[in-house]
Amino acid sequence: MTSLRRATTLAATLVGTLAALLAPATARADQAGCPTVTTAPVDTEQARLRDPRTAAFTERSGLDSFVHRFPAALCTAGDAEQAEQLVDAWGQALWQAGVDRSQGRRAHGELPARDDRPLYWTRLAMTVQLAHWQPGFEIDRAGLRARFEDASRGLDDGFSGRPGVRRIFVSGFDPFGLDTEPRRANPSGAAVLELHGRRITLADGGTAEIRAVVLPVRYGDFDEGIVERAFGPHLTPGRQAADLITSISQGYPGLFTLEAWAGRARSADPATDNTGTLSGGTREHPATAPGLGDGPEFIRTTLPTDTMTAVQQPYPVLLNTSVTEIPEGGASPVDREDGPTPGSRAVAGGGGGYLSNEVAYRSNRLRLDLAPDLPGGHLHTPVLTGLPADRDRLTSPEFERNEAAISGQVRAILHAAHL
Repeated sequence: MTSLRRATTLAATLVGTLAALLAPATARADQAGCPTVTTAPVDTEQARLRDPRTAAFTERSGLDSFVHRFPAALCTAGDAEQAEQLVDAWGQALWQAGVDRSQGRRAHGELPARDDRPLYWTRLAMTVQLAHWQPGFEIDRAGLRARFEDASRGLDDGFSGRPGVRRIFVSGFDPFGLDTEPRRANPSGAAVLELHGRRITLADGGTAEIRAVVLPVRYGDFDEGIVERAFGPHLTPGRQAADLITSISQGYPGLFTLEAWAGRARSADPATDNTGTLSGGTREHPATAPGLGDGPEFIRTTLPTDTMTAVQQPYPVLLNTSVTEIPEGGASPVDREDGPTPGSRAVAGGGGGYLSNEVAYRSNRLRLDLAPDLPGGHLHTPVLTGLPADRDRLTSPEFERNEAAISGQVRAILHAAHL
């Protein structure tokens, strides 16, 4: 009964959220009596919102109503429980708006529909607004942000559970490398937004429903278990159980790679995440990520790589069997093209020692515990190119064609999977 009552309350809150978003702009709530502190500290990721181009992704995409109305909505919460329900509802509404925009069910403004960047920058702007909010009651501010992040990334969404329909669960990533180019997108995020909730016909004639999440490029969220929260419900028996899982990220120029091996280590320093945080591991001194349970140094993919690598247009698709290891009894890293040797220490999987490798390791370590016979692995997309030379322009026909080609081939590769 308690769960039903909570679900009913959340549904009512979501209805109110959607009504607020559909209301005329002149009907914005008066925020008098609801103080904010604009001097609240922001992290490195949030600070990039000071670049006017980042705000343009929200204002020119049709998602601007979320940023305009979220502060007033926060002011309607009367206690900590209502605040939790409110951020859940607004996070879910933002996720659904991002999916609807990507799939052509929502006006997408001047920017291309499948563009993942508006969802990223809108979510980030709303986290700043949440940080500035000063309610007249005690709140768990970090907890509220975590709830909003999970909901707005699809973690609260799930399969329809219809009988006879197989289930594919995928993850993508936020844009990254934004200090050098704040206009960057991430084709993995764009691809999974376009696929979320869709049904595809598989190569064997069956039907599969795809569900997705978009993960942050932040070590801290991985330390706190976001990968396990995202994949766990789909690795246990029931209506949410997947028939195949794969994480997806941006990889190498000009080709897709299916990674044969995921490694246990972080070794990407001096590369930082989106908050400027280091992993704590280097090639010479790899580190084990916090929060990992027991597991092997390397985990091999169980995806049907033979059929998935048969999709060779418009980009080649390769099976990448390379790893970097410290051999048993050794002290220095060794690059190997044919996978790890027995007893070695992981330095990097085929996807390196960054978060793309780590999402593959974490999700498949959990798969080994909960559903060891399930197909699972990691897919790297080509690097998305084509941004205009004029740094004030956010998109170009070449950029949009490349993004469409990558998203379309992700779908084709999943279509080729035999479940």
